[in-house]
Amino acid sequence: MLNKRQFISTGIAMGGLGLAGANAQTNSDFTLPEEFLPREVRIRDTLPAGEIHVDPNRFVLYLTLPKRRAIRYTVGVGRENLYHDGTFYVGAKREWPSWKPTPAMMKREPAAYKNFLPGGRYEKGMPGGPKNPLGARAIYLFDERGDSYLRIHGTNAPRTIGTAVSNGCARLVNPHVIDLYDRVSKGARVVLYKKANAGPSHS
Repeated sequence: MLNKRQFISTGIAMGGLGLAGANAQTNSDFTLPEEFLPREVRIRDTLPAGEIHVDPNRFVLYLTLPKRRAIRYTVGVGRENLYHDGTFYVGAKREWPSWKPTPAMMKREPAAYKNFLPGGRYEKGMPGGPKNPLGARAIYLFDERGDSYLRIHGTNAPRTIGTAVSNGCARLVNPHVIDLYDRVSKGARVVLYKKANAGPSHS
């Protein structure tokens, strides 16, 4: 579980980050609460700059900066036992990525993903765009075996931020994931901390 001594929650609001339109949402009249906006915070422990650390219990993602600073984003995380903890690295990055559910997702919810079955509208995957579940950007998490099928990605559903709703990935609203995407480098270390009171993770 995340070391509570590492991070503190005070800092500079997103205006200091130059993140224009951070609380503007597409296809929604919902505005994120002020406390959900990105902000720069001080971290107590020294961590290498450029890493991503996700605390699923507080629904926050930290991108570490030099001199014990970090940018804190609010995220949605995996629901029930679909969240996966561990250490990964950024194996790929995509703008307006295409998407196809994993075999495990299709097995869990066949009715929800019938359009992705052979002969379905999205048999070869859904092309990138505003209606795509991965949103404007996707950061692909890899481990020693290759693609883990976990993603840090965008969403046009701002009401899901700060909740456990996804199939195991971490999601940010599109303006925030674009900002994170532009700041993080391929090969960067990503740490997904344990989720409290969660049973074994499903694939």
